[in-house]
Amino acid sequence: MKKPIIEVKHLHFTYERQRVLEDITLSINEGDFLGLVGPNGSGKTTLLKCILGLLKPEAGSIKLFGQPIQKFKEWHEVGFVSQKANSFNTGFPASVFEVVSSGLTSKLGLFKFMTKQDRIKVIEAIEAVGLSEFKRRNIGELSGGQQQRAFIARAIVSNPKLLILDEPTVGVDAQTVQSFYEMLMHLNRNLGITLLLVTHDIGTITDKVSHVACINKHLHFHGKSNEFESLKEEEMSDYYGHTLRVLTHNHSH
Repeated sequence: MKKPIIEVKHLHFTYERQRVLEDITLSINEGDFLGLVGPNGSGKTTLLKCILGLLKPEAGSIKLFGQPIQKFKEWHEVGFVSQKANSFNTGFPASVFEVVSSGLTSKLGLFKFMTKQDRIKVIEAIEAVGLSEFKRRNIGELSGGQQQRAFIARAIVSNPKLLILDEPTVGVDAQTVQSFYEMLMHLNRNLGITLLLVTHDIGTITDKVSHVACINKHLHFHGKSNEFESLKEEEMSDYYGHTLRVLTHNHSH
């Protein structure tokens, strides 16, 4: 049996008297690649913040790796890449290698020197996201998609078991998005990292992720991606509150 990595039960969250999340129950198991979808303002980012311990739900419970979130201490097991990574100050004078190394500071402490082993880890993380040839390049010289890959490398350098990404492809061109998702599939399948990806990009992800959760205040769907694909358009439109077509790409299977 695969172990649950994230367990959310009967979660409620209200913001300024407005109910944002209502009775959300879902679990993500070891090795899953879950796409969390829903319209703008549906509570996706709020749910992420609750899972990351940044917001406290008014009711319900969250467990990470089997532990109640209030007692969870192993945050190095969790990598996070926010959509804000794209608004990074590109004038910042740091190479890709330095940016990725900064992901080790929680383990190293700010002023400890890197060991040979640490350097190997940084190089492996850079390789895993396909940026080897850019490792000495200044982060500001990279394209938006390449910068986002560098932030993912920073998030995985400490070997997290879970990687959470909030709209990582915002501002990334369509061609890059495709290779970006392929990289995430590589992290999931070859490195065994459990992934939780928040996206509005329904059509692109259904053949990449293993599971989909669709929320719009309530949890409307939680299951395997092929089950999600076979939903009727009317059902999807109900979830989203407006007409929606699920476009899927390059299905040969």
